Amino acid sequence: MLYTVIVNKRDARTKSGVRSYQKVEVHAETEAAVLAHYNKVFPAASGFIIAVHETYVTRKNVMTGKEFVERYDTPYHCSPASESYWSA
Repeated sequence: MLYTVIVNKRDARTKSGVRSYQKVEVHAETEAAVLAHYNKVFPAASGFIIAVHETYVTRKNVMTGKEFVERYDTPYHCSPASESYWSA
């Protein structure tokens, strides 16, 4: 399965207090295995924040009702699963 790993780091110099550090796509058996590996490489004690997402998700097309696959981070208005995608 394909997972997207987002690594952020706490940084007081930024307005939000967090800065983007790395974004990687990884093939692995389970989400837990990916998280365990990245927790070793980027420890929370050093200020790292790790988020793991399945890269592709299954959604339902609003117009046809058929299921399709898209990236998890597709903006809502760009997805055929939303009404705003189909409105003019």
